[in-house]
Amino acid sequence: MSEITLNSNNFEKEVLNNEGLILVDFWASWCGPCKMIAPVVHEIAEENADIKVGKVNVDEAMELAQKYQVVSIPTLILFKDGKPIKQHIGFANKSQIEEMWK
Repeated sequence: MSEITLNSNNFEKEVLNNEGLILVDFWASWCGPCKMIAPVVHEIAEENADIKVGKVNVDEAMELAQKYQVVSIPTLILFKDGKPIKQHIGFANKSQIEEMWK
């Protein structure tokens, strides 16, 4: 499954009303570490059919970044049944990200 582009219009439907796990990547186009982690997040989305993966561009959805207190990017937040349960700030390799739900 590929990543879902999330914004204020679809966040409630795709994340808050989602049953199960969804990994949300808060990123920006000008962020170097965000560019480094993007292929890793994409790979996780392709390899894990049981976990939804979404991306929030903080420049386009500032209200979501503020709501989840994202002050540094990239920030990965793992939601379970619509509730944030784990967070990782900064670059992470694939195994570090997968540890969030294992």
